[in-house]
Amino acid sequence: MNAMKILARQLTLDLYNCDTGQLGGVDEIKDTLKRVVGSEPHLCSEVINEGHFSIIGAFDAGHIALHVYKELRYVAVDIFTCADSDEPDELAKVIRQYFRPEKIKSTFLKRGDFGLEREIKPKIKVRVAPLRKVKNAGARVVKKLVRRGKEDN
Repeated sequence: MNAMKILARQLTLDLYNCDTGQLGGVDEIKDTLKRVVGSEPHLCSEVINEGHFSIIGAFDAGHIALHVYKELRYVAVDIFTCADSDEPDELAKVIRQYFRPEKIKSTFLKRGDFGLEREIKPKIKVRVAPLRKVKNAGARVVKKLVRRGKEDN
């Protein structure tokens, strides 16, 4: 089986110690996202509680989700793109510039990368050693109890 082209790319970002001045404005964040994407995305926001809100945007070939935690100065971002021409790094760059975090953790995933059949089969590891150790320990306890019983008689 030949390797198959990936279906989509997903980039996740954890932005730590963001600029507090950039964490409060839902409308400003939405405007920034609309400016970068170019086409008019459908964006919706939800205030979860006083210190936490989310923005989700659906685009022609993907989506973006942001969760902003004001008190923690933390933003979690998921960027998912299906089009070959889309580069999640460009949008991520603008998001990083907007929030100005002190620390960033990013993870890139290839979605739908079926590869070779042997690469997509689940890898199962069975560890027998811990079970064997329990049985051996139980056998030692039983032997000690039997010895003590004989000594007491």
